[in-house]
Amino acid sequence: MSLHAALLHNKEEFARVVSFTPGIDRLLHLDFTENNGELTEQLVADTQLFSNYITRTLEVADAKYGIGGYDEHRTFYNRSALFGTDDKLTPSPVRRLHLGIDIWGEANTPVMAPLDGIVHSFAFNDAYGDYGTTIILKHTIGGTTFHTLYGHLGLSAIKYLKEGDLIKKGESFASFGIETENGHWPSHLHFQLIEDLKGWKGDYPGVCAYAEKETGVSFQ
Repeated sequence: MSLHAALLHNKEEFARVVSFTPGIDRLLHLDFTENNGELTEQLVADTQLFSNYITRTLEVADAKYGIGGYDEHRTFYNRSALFGTDDKLTPSPVRRLHLGIDIWGEANTPVMAPLDGIVHSFAFNDAYGDYGTTIILKHTIGGTTFHTLYGHLGLSAIKYLKEGDLIKKGESFASFGIETENGHWPSHLHFQLIEDLKGWKGDYPGVCAYAEKETGVSFQ
């Protein structure tokens, strides 16, 4: 069974990755494409200003979380050379297409496992604009194995963690990290499904070049 088919067939088995009460808590879709004129270079370059913008936007909408970002072309990744540059002296592939779902909310928001899983790997990816604290879990559902990646976490989540540890469905195993622990971003969770890690441990690209879209957004 393909991963896509296994996920659809077993969709009722998944728990929430953050606490949310339908009908009471509100989600707000956040647009981080070039269509959002409020995202100036000055704002996204300053993590505190960027954080204040997210907080105000959620407060005005009376929303618990901001959500979105899958298959979204985000110009704000130019805030970090990690995502490539077209500079003639130091060219590198420019990556702007987001491959996960982001959930924006308060620091220390608990993160739960959607299914039983084991810790595949973890790392502190501290480059500016990177994931910061990162955990990857391995799951099997419907006979199909896949992975979930959690980025921008609090550093305490990996203090005593070991590869092979069992994480139960619904168990709180991490939380949204602060700026100095989450790769220097406003507080949020990057959640991504990955079928084949291709040898990666504690890290995996969450943003790809537009030319890589066909494979990038299909769990590869």
